Amino acid sequence: MEIAPLPYPYDALEPYIDEKTMRIHHDKHHQAYFDKYMKAIEGTEWADKDVKEVLENVDALPEDIKQAVINNGGGYFHHTFFWTILKKDVPFKGEVAEEIKKKWGSLEKFQEEFSDKAKTLFGSGWTWLVVNNGELEIVNTKNQDSPISLGMVPLLCIDVWEHAYYLKVQNRRPEWIENFWNIVNWEQANKYYLER
Repeated sequence: MEIAPLPYPYDALEPYIDEKTMRIHHDKHHQAYFDKYMKAIEGTEWADKDVKEVLENVDALPEDIKQAVINNGGGYFHHTFFWTILKKDVPFKGEVAEEIKKKWGSLEKFQEEFSDKAKTLFGSGWTWLVVNNGELEIVNTKNQDSPISLGMVPLLCIDVWEHAYYLKVQNRRPEWIENFWNIVNWEQANKYYLER
């Protein structure tokens, strides 16, 4: 069994993410998370449930598979989500844009805080814009811990595991974060905001 294909060609995000990185990131890393997740839940009552539902209920998981599901189910879900919020030339508009401006004062102030969070996340993980208790928040999660396991609704995220950017910019995470702002699919983030 394989993960869903990318919703666009591997080179669609050039020059901000190179084709080779996208191929390895999707076909190798994402696939590996999916394979290990499927193995972890095989033969359990969770096998037929959507990964999002499983991650929303991690505290109900048996201890012997719980960490494998958090790690690999998280990696599977996060990457699936991540591909949807990447697209070139999408204008910053919609209800989510208005809420961001209301909370942070401007897109630039929001980007600055989000980028700072992403730059200073120690080790591997993700930086997210989420809805938490009805409010927009920027949060970091370590490794593949998921905001949906904490009852938050993700709207957009950046992958700051090195495999997301190392081939193009090596260890220069700030450069990767700067590139990210050129490929945020605000239209999709707005859909997630309206669906919450």
